[in-house]
Amino acid sequence: MKILILGGDGYLGWPTAMHFAARGHEVAVADNLGKRFWEAEMGVTPLFHIPPLQRRVRIWNEMKRGPKPMKLYIGDIAQNHRFVYHLFEDFRPDAVVHYAEQPSAPYSMVSRLQAVSTQVNNVSGTLNVLFAMKRYTPAAHLIKLGTMGEYGTPNIDIEEGWIEIEHKGRKDRMLFPKQPGSFYHLSKVHDSHNIEFACRIWGMRSTDLNQGVVYGMETDETAMHPELLTSFHYDEIFGTALNRFAVQAVAGMPLTVYGAGGQTRGFLNIRDTLQCVELAAMNQAKEGEFRVFNQFTEAFSVMDLAHKVKEAGEALGLNVAIANVENPRIEKEAHYYNPKNTALFSLGLKHHPLTQDVIMGMLKKIMSSRDVIDRATINPTVKWRKS
Repeated sequence: MKILILGGDGYLGWPTAMHFAARGHEVAVADNLGKRFWEAEMGVTPLFHIPPLQRRVRIWNEMKRGPKPMKLYIGDIAQNHRFVYHLFEDFRPDAVVHYAEQPSAPYSMVSRLQAVSTQVNNVSGTLNVLFAMKRYTPAAHLIKLGTMGEYGTPNIDIEEGWIEIEHKGRKDRMLFPKQPGSFYHLSKVHDSHNIEFACRIWGMRSTDLNQGVVYGMETDETAMHPELLTSFHYDEIFGTALNRFAVQAVAGMPLTVYGAGGQTRGFLNIRDTLQCVELAAMNQAKEGEFRVFNQFTEAFSVMDLAHKVKEAGEALGLNVAIANVENPRIEKEAHYYNPKNTALFSLGLKHHPLTQDVIMGMLKKIMSSRDVIDRATINPTVKWRKS
């Protein structure tokens, strides 16, 4: 297949591009390098130095791991629709994996500026992609990275995107109600609605992958060369909970559990993200179909994660403490949480469970860069409700 990776410079985009190329697909990556700007804006960097995307693509192509060299397009899909149209006219993908969005809830809550830029970047970019696909590749399959955060924490079971409801004696199948928790998560809800509309009206085909929180730093392909690594964030803006806790454990800092720590979410290993995207690509949605897969493998509370990291850290001789800190977010800290995730498993997903060995492996790799940890960027400063 010809597979286009939008957001190919990112934490998930770059490993996904190599994963497909290593399996014989013709791959192109596109990015505006915006994540690097947002990192500089917030004064944070990944734990390990990440070479420019151009260099990583060049190194990959020199290794000759795919049937054709990986193609690279640099441009902004949100601000430059002509770039998007050229991209689709030139490459003509069979499948599009769309990661090209501002990925951080805290970033979107910093101020009006970041909230607006998040929504413009994410929503406009997706709309430009939809119109480009309609014009040049109407039969292509759009695989869009959504988030489990679109649902929030309702007091009912979370179905996979759709729900059968009965109201005043009548029944219908409708999109599951959304209760997003940040302007970032809201942008993802807008994406879902726009894509469903395009499928229903234009006959496009799409899979919305409502992904849980991803952890981990290495895949088979990133391990092939020291400069093929992907970004690993631990800061309060871009660092996900488990990644952040692991760095705090190595740095000798208390693991900062927001509030009581009962917030429960779906999680998955970065290797399982690649599996899920591949399963979606190899099992395409039908014409006019907007399907939703809840993409996670296990559910844990924040406190569960903290205790797992503490146990693994102490097994390595680290002195790990847990600290409950004031929750900067507006969210339920004790709630019902029972999301369904059967679709991907029915397609053959074989997940990597979060074991002590997995966490210990992360901790050992982080120890190699202990001296460059920027402790000042970890503890929360962005608050959902300003005082």
